[in-house]
Amino acid sequence: MIDVQHVSRYFGRVMAVDDVSFQVDKGEILGFLGPNAAGKTTTMRVITTFIPATKGTATVAGFDVHEQSMQVRKRIGYLPENPPLYPEMRVKDYLDFVAKIKGVDPKNRTKAVSEAMGKTAISNVKDRVIKTLSKGYKQRVGLAQALVHNPEVLILDEPTIGLDPKQIIEVRELIRGLAGDHTIILSTHILPEVSMTCERVVIIDRGKVVAEDTPENLTRKLSGSQRLTVTVKGPADNISEKLAGVNGILKVREFRGEHPADCTSLAIECKPEVEVRPTIAQTVVENGWELYELSSEGMTLEDVFLHLITKEEGTGR
Repeated sequence: MIDVQHVSRYFGRVMAVDDVSFQVDKGEILGFLGPNAAGKTTTMRVITTFIPATKGTATVAGFDVHEQSMQVRKRIGYLPENPPLYPEMRVKDYLDFVAKIKGVDPKNRTKAVSEAMGKTAISNVKDRVIKTLSKGYKQRVGLAQALVHNPEVLILDEPTIGLDPKQIIEVRELIRGLAGDHTIILSTHILPEVSMTCERVVIIDRGKVVAEDTPENLTRKLSGSQRLTVTVKGPADNISEKLAGVNGILKVREFRGEHPADCTSLAIECKPEVEVRPTIAQTVVENGWELYELSSEGMTLEDVFLHLITKEEGTGR
């Protein structure tokens, strides 16, 4: 549905996007992840025909974003970081206006506005003046304007920024509900947005794509070690020393956990190919200690992100 090939964009001598390539399948939600100033918004603006690429090509539903920009615009709904709202208008009137300028047939306009409000759960505020709405509802109205012409593709740039936790959850659920009917690119620097909403992720840093895969595959590929949390009732120094000697354990670190005063909590890093949990349990029993907790934790998307960004900084680019 979306095909970006070797896109670069300069602003004078400054390269904002450097040879970026990725594809998005029909009905997929793709997370476009990166730190601030990584090139996310610039890439989105190229795809949505707001600015041309300096080099490379991008197509949406088979139409070139530069050569066939009007065809692309008909097929895209765009929610920029700051929603393009008219605060003095009422919600329904604003969406009717947007539908008109987006070329929705007059015979279908009322239905299109109603469906967009239904999808974004704002029918209850349709007669409210936009400036009187909460931040969360304003964001929903922005999403409704992107949906009102029923586009094949949605480009969402930081759709939950500035929202409170409850509003963030609500907007996430709205976005997930749109998958399948719409192909979605969700651009963000907020890691939970990707892990909770997206099927696949492209990570960009300093204008370059540094990783592309599902969150699960990225985590698995980059995990150089397995991490365990162990809580044991017994002498702290003796426990740390004994467990550090277990084959396959790379590092043992004591930390303050929520445990009784006579217990010790340890963060243990071990080789992923060695199963150390039975040996840990056996060591605890043999020494007459009591095992309160033995759990594993995988590498998180945040760990992956920080690993990749730190790696890029280390290259000097």
